[in-house]
Amino acid sequence: MIRIVICTAVGFIVAVGWGLYFANANRAEPIEPIIYTLSRLTVPLVAMAASYGFPIGLRVSIVANAATYALIGLILGTIRRYSRPPQLSH
Repeated sequence: MIRIVICTAVGFIVAVGWGLYFANANRAEPIEPIIYTLSRLTVPLVAMAASYGFPIGLRVSIVANAATYALIGLILGTIRRYSRPPQLSH
C-alpha cells in the first residue's frame, strides 16, 4: 500500500514540476528535444492527448499523472507479489 502512495506522490510531483517548468519557460526559444522527450515519457496522458490535439489543463494533468503512476505502482506491486517463490513456513 505504501508503495502505491509513493508512486502517486511521485506522479504528482513530476506533473507539478513539468507544469512549473513549462509555465516559466521562455516561449520564444524552442524546446530542446531531450526535454520534450522526457516530458512525454514522464507525463504519458498529456503527451497522448497533445498528440491528438486535445488540450488538457494543468489540474487535470496533475490528477491524471498521479493516477497513472498509482496504476503503474499497483501493477508492478501485483507482479512483484506473484512472482516471488512461495515462502516455506516451519
